[in-house]
Amino acid sequence: MKESDDWRIVPELTPGDTEPLVHKSYGDSFEDTTLETVLSGLEVGRLLVAGAESDACIRSTLHGALVRGYDATLVSDAHTAGDRTAWGAPPPAQVIAHTNLYWTYQTAPGRTAGTVETKDVDFGTS
Repeated sequence: MKESDDWRIVPELTPGDTEPLVHKSYGDSFEDTTLETVLSGLEVGRLLVAGAESDACIRSTLHGALVRGYDATLVSDAHTAGDRTAWGAPPPAQVIAHTNLYWTYQTAPGRTAGTVETKDVDFGTS
């Protein structure tokens, strides 16, 4: 629930005073948020995506970024999935592997996609 203890950012990840904070309620981090406005203001055109729920939030955000014209790279060893095997989903390791596999080969006109391991992440502008 919004504004509940579960909604709050853990102290170890508290953003700095100059870091933008975007609250989201849907899988796609662009959906009904200020993310696109924040990125535009910072002149960002390339996203490195990492986080939780490979088969939901990560997947939705990657596609949301690509269709909005951003280059979108998945950090292949920096996303995770909850265990949904009780509902018929594959085990988390398979979900992660599948997400990495299909995003490695994702394409769109004039945009780049793909995966990169954490050790190879480059925060440069190219």
